Amino acid sequence: MTPRAKLLFFRVMAFVVGVGLLLLVLHMVLRYGFGNHALAWWPSPHGWVYMVYLVATALLGFQLRWGLGRMVGVMLAGCVPFLSFYVEHRVARQALAQIEGDEAAGAAAGRVTA
Repeated sequence: MTPRAKLLFFRVMAFVVGVGLLLLVLHMVLRYGFGNHALAWWPSPHGWVYMVYLVATALLGFQLRWGLGRMVGVMLAGCVPFLSFYVEHRVARQALAQIEGDEAAGAAAGRVTA
């Protein structure tokens, strides 16, 4: 998997988890505030989607040589409503700059980058 593919995977999963977290909050408001169980099916799939987000974050983090603290911080951002959208935007911008820098350094050294 190329670094750009890992970045795209992370961005998609961050968006999906962000939307999923908002649905989870809506489920909790409906269930505990109004006794409505319309979204009672959502918590379990949300947990699985979050696990895929953790994998996407780890793949990107290892590729870009992040420290453990940064990786865990990005992973935890997926637990706070709306924060995942902000963190995804910042991380994606920084990661793209690093990927482009690595590609330019590889091209200058005459290496083929995949």
